[in-house]
Amino acid sequence: MSTLPDAHDVAAVAPPTPSAGPSLSMTADKAREVTSRVQAWMSHNVMGRDDVIELVLIALFGDGHVLLEDYPGSGKTTLANALGNAIDDDGHAEDKLPEFRRMQFTPDLLPSDITGVMMFDLESNTFHFRRGPVFAYVVLVDEINRTTPKVQASLLEAMAEKQVTVDNETHQLDDLFFVIATQNPLDAVGTYPLPLAQLDRFLFKIKMRHIARDAELEVLASWGKPRKATDLPKASRSEILATRRFIREEIVVSPHIHVALVDIARALRADKRVIQGVSTRSLVLAIPALQTLALLRGRDYVSPEDISDLAVPLWQHRMELVPGIDDASLVISDCIKPPLEALSRATLRG
Repeated sequence: MSTLPDAHDVAAVAPPTPSAGPSLSMTADKAREVTSRVQAWMSHNVMGRDDVIELVLIALFGDGHVLLEDYPGSGKTTLANALGNAIDDDGHAEDKLPEFRRMQFTPDLLPSDITGVMMFDLESNTFHFRRGPVFAYVVLVDEINRTTPKVQASLLEAMAEKQVTVDNETHQLDDLFFVIATQNPLDAVGTYPLPLAQLDRFLFKIKMRHIARDAELEVLASWGKPRKATDLPKASRSEILATRRFIREEIVVSPHIHVALVDIARALRADKRVIQGVSTRSLVLAIPALQTLALLRGRDYVSPEDISDLAVPLWQHRMELVPGIDDASLVISDCIKPPLEALSRATLRG
């Protein structure tokens, strides 16, 4: 059995414990109610995407980011906008921010176009910082692989550290900051393909497919008609942050789960179809995602089924495969079987 990674190494890549802002009383039932409100808003506005909505929900409450590999016109903007509309700024943020911003990445984009720029004020004879579109709760980054590595690197700092640096001055993003990025699978590679180091910052890579026939018919039938007003309750920023903290602190992760994650990673690294395996960071970031899925399914502990269900979106984008091997999901499915079988036996013994 593989040993666990060194505690110092894990601490070096572990995400900070989420801040809940003002103290909120949170229970498992309350946490599930908060997630249900966000899910209801998204399901009301996005048809035929229940599986994608669930993964986006897990990423939001697991404090991760999402990469969508999608077809044009597949509803990614509608999905991200619905998520932004589901969030209510309850006044606890230091500065009110837009709930949702969209950025179209192009080859001529500059880092300052997304992070912001220092502006000179003639009246005060001083410089002040003008915030860019990255300062929002939910940010949609369209065609992330069509801009230069320099712009990608500026977004990488925002995603990893929840901050941007302009003229050697650091500006903090909101604790809720959440990125949904897209890339188009119909193009061969894109102008500037994302390196593994940046792909590793995304909790999930979700491959979107065309929606089912009935859902597509429903979209056509509703086109041109006024959207029905909804009185669905929103989730406040503080509630979402408090739910993140509750999930991190209260959903039990057995040491056997840690062992299974490490053994899966070691199996992927040793597989002859894999050139570069998954990182320790990916294992650390997987834990809050697994905890969130457990909460959504009504449990206060992570189970082997949670790992099985999230394995492909968690790791398919974090590996480099040998030439001729294109389907990472098959490699992952093969490599997770022995560790999950061992986990099931250990769970039964426990």
